[in-house]
Amino acid sequence: MSTTTTLQKAGDPTGEPGSAKPSDGLKAGLKNRHLSMIAIGGVIGAGLFVGSGGGIAKAGPAILLSYLLVGAMVVFVMRMLGEMAAASPNSGSFSAYADRALGRWAGFSIGWLYWFFWVVVLAVEATAGAKILEGWVPAVPQWGWALIVMAVLTVTNLGSVASYGEFEFWFAGIKVVAIGAFVIVGMLAVFGVLPGSDNPGAGLAHLTDTGGFMPNGWGSVLTGVLMVVFSFMGSEIVTLAAGESEDPRRAVTKATNSVIWRIGVFYLGSIFIVLTLLPWNDKSIVDKGSYVAALDSIGIAHAGQIMNVIVLTAVLSCLNSGLYTASRMAFSLGERGDAPKAFAKVSKRGVPVTAILGSVVFGFAAVYFNYTSPDTVFSFLLNSSGAIALFVWLVICLTQLRMRGILMREAPEKVTVKMWLFPYLTWATAAMITFVLGYMVYDKDNRETVLLSLLVAAVVVVIGVLRTALRRKDAVEAVADASVDA
Repeated sequence: MSTTTTLQKAGDPTGEPGSAKPSDGLKAGLKNRHLSMIAIGGVIGAGLFVGSGGGIAKAGPAILLSYLLVGAMVVFVMRMLGEMAAASPNSGSFSAYADRALGRWAGFSIGWLYWFFWVVVLAVEATAGAKILEGWVPAVPQWGWALIVMAVLTVTNLGSVASYGEFEFWFAGIKVVAIGAFVIVGMLAVFGVLPGSDNPGAGLAHLTDTGGFMPNGWGSVLTGVLMVVFSFMGSEIVTLAAGESEDPRRAVTKATNSVIWRIGVFYLGSIFIVLTLLPWNDKSIVDKGSYVAALDSIGIAHAGQIMNVIVLTAVLSCLNSGLYTASRMAFSLGERGDAPKAFAKVSKRGVPVTAILGSVVFGFAAVYFNYTSPDTVFSFLLNSSGAIALFVWLVICLTQLRMRGILMREAPEKVTVKMWLFPYLTWATAAMITFVLGYMVYDKDNRETVLLSLLVAAVVVVIGVLRTALRRKDAVEAVADASVDA
């Protein structure tokens, strides 16, 4: 299938769902195996490996409920996004859909906020990877490793979308194999059939034998929600990448339908294993990390180094996808006139070079501030982007409420994936996200993050509204001038 044909079939969500759109220059370079692994690996972030120990320490075994609640929320959001993306795959994904369903100001705002989120993530992940690499090769300073990994993955993304897809295929593959092996080995140890295991205390009793299943009450479940929610960010990347795939609708449909088992196995499954191998209040879960502590408990040699390799892979995967995602959102914004036109230009290989370089320059600047002003500038960047994931999910809910009617009126045959119990479950999901944001304001540890994120969002929304008003005024004046000339 030619590039032009693929992109024409994708349609333009800012226009008619059934209308053909001229090729925007992006190449359909992602194979089905790339999209499948991007979809599977997208829900496995570095936060799962390094952040789960703190959640377990706060909520005990009830952290499973926290993961279940957030997992359900992500499943519902992905179902809504899948409905729109299967009907009209687009490199701007939810930003392009919000553009049409809610207004130009909405597409502008959520697109730039999402871009901001990912370029800050670039700095966070580059620093995390640099810490691991410096431990292995201390001759190179940490900031040097951060620049090296950023530079290498920038070159990869500048090559072609197929290069990104191939790197992500292997990065995600390592994560998937690692989590799968952890679940299988851990399950054997839990039921006492793992050869050589020296953890006689493993078993289902750990779920209740230390203060009960919910030792710190229901409040700890909500606190756990706040601690785990951000580790799920990235599941929506497949809907952006679908626009550059061989068969966008099939890829989106498959990713949407498989999100339940992916979250069930990788998140709930692996955390369940940790909780049944060790008492939830075992100090090693926080000191070493939940997965290293679990592997140590069953006598797996060099568990710490093994996990460092896996975490580094997860970090590089997130960095790779973050750069890809930020650049494609910048490209889409450029196409719609909401970013510099240069962002919409592509190379002969179909790569938005300016959008990639613009994104990575901000990422390099954030890395610089992380080392020179960690408690001021970088702290502001980190906190002011922290709640954007929830803003994105909320906008997806509100967009889908409008887009369902638009699609059903204009191209009902393209609505091949449908949100369950529409519109009731969509409203319920939006209410849950709003509740989580409200609870973040109530929680003193998260208050600064959500308030700064709201401040940045408010500034961007005001800019978006003013731009929309000016464009409308210009359009009216142009029509009036044309009438006078006629």
